[in-house]
Amino acid sequence: MSTITTTNPATDEELNRYEEHTPQELAKIVDEVHDVYRSWSVVPFEKRAELLNRAARVLRQNKSRYAEMITLEMGKPFSSAEAEVEKCAWVCEYYAEYGAGFLAEQVVETDAQQSFVCYRPIGIVLAVMPWNYPFWQVFRFAAPTLMAGNTALLKHASNVPGCALFIEEVFKEAGFPENAFRTLLIGTKLVESVIEHDGVQAVTLTGSGPAGKAVAALAAKALKPSVLELGGSDPYLILADADVELAAKQCAESRLLNAGQSCIGAKRFIAVDSIYSEFLEAFLDQMSSATMGDPFDSVDLGSMARKDLRNEVHEQVCDSTSKGAHIQLGGSIAERTGAFYPPTVLTNVSAGMPAYDEEIFGPVASVIKAKDEKEAIRVANDTIYGLGACVFTQDLDRGRRIATQELQAGCCFVNHYVKSDPRLPFGGIKQSGYGRELGAEGIRAFTNIKSVWID
Repeated sequence: MSTITTTNPATDEELNRYEEHTPQELAKIVDEVHDVYRSWSVVPFEKRAELLNRAARVLRQNKSRYAEMITLEMGKPFSSAEAEVEKCAWVCEYYAEYGAGFLAEQVVETDAQQSFVCYRPIGIVLAVMPWNYPFWQVFRFAAPTLMAGNTALLKHASNVPGCALFIEEVFKEAGFPENAFRTLLIGTKLVESVIEHDGVQAVTLTGSGPAGKAVAALAAKALKPSVLELGGSDPYLILADADVELAAKQCAESRLLNAGQSCIGAKRFIAVDSIYSEFLEAFLDQMSSATMGDPFDSVDLGSMARKDLRNEVHEQVCDSTSKGAHIQLGGSIAERTGAFYPPTVLTNVSAGMPAYDEEIFGPVASVIKAKDEKEAIRVANDTIYGLGACVFTQDLDRGRRIATQELQAGCCFVNHYVKSDPRLPFGGIKQSGYGRELGAEGIRAFTNIKSVWID
């Protein structure tokens, strides 16, 4: 029988071993989750909301325990892991309060005596999730999915199975029906068989572009809808009238959050010529003052999630410098045990370098000089990605115009780093994926939007 072995990325120590589900066990689980859907889909909204609120309480009561598992399995600072668990409780409470309203019948005036749109559950939603926010990524899909009356399957990343099993535990302890939410301990080769199951009606994936394309192809082959939240190379524009200290602080915080392992983390910092030097100095101050170390200590960034990922980031840095990028800070593998990589700042970055063209999934910042606002916007949009973007300016009308009309991304912020919020739809365009999570759009994504006409 195959096993999944987990390792603490900060210490290189083995954590645990988990037996993978066999194909027979997998088929049984999927059938059981499908069977529960039939009864769960008709449970009143009030009961679903009550259970989601209970899930929020379970999360808070066990916050330290769950945060410890997050930190052990993927290296996130413990304080950030606790904040992640707290955010999961929030999204549960949010859909408990607003989910029924989002799915209420919408009356439409037509020639009929009555006509309306209603939102009905569709079946099992399969989630293929990443390791970087091992609780949050799951709950932002699971809370609306369960509130809508669907059931859920989770195929989590192979380095966070402990987190995956804890999440299943949350819903069980909250009182959800047995098999309303199940974790699958399987490798990628068995995902296709799950997607093909008649009870599975939709797939959601957060992860890399190649993974997204592979899962989207399987879903399309089975004629099932999918939502993809993929990579990003988020541009942050610092205009001539920006509050430089605010911009530097926000940019550094976004770039170092989760050791730079965030799809919506700031990646490229595009400062106009007149303010470039001032911004770079302030930004370097912020980046160089960040602390890195044992994630159970009070630090700004812990280890990266795996050594192979750390090495990939370093290769991107080396490739960029070989093509002319300048290292202003960091840029070398930390001489210590674990998958650590220091805060790194590159300048003289241009097209053709990984630091410009690719997503660097680690604490590496590319600072780019632009002649003026027009060129800054051009550089910001000169990417295959379109997840998040930000502009710093003290002219809020100008910021609104650029965010609304000019930046090509699904989430555009002014004077604040990009973040996900249960109250707003979240997702990207171009190679950053399609579809939306969170907000009203997120809960409706996997429903049958049904038109009803009565004469």
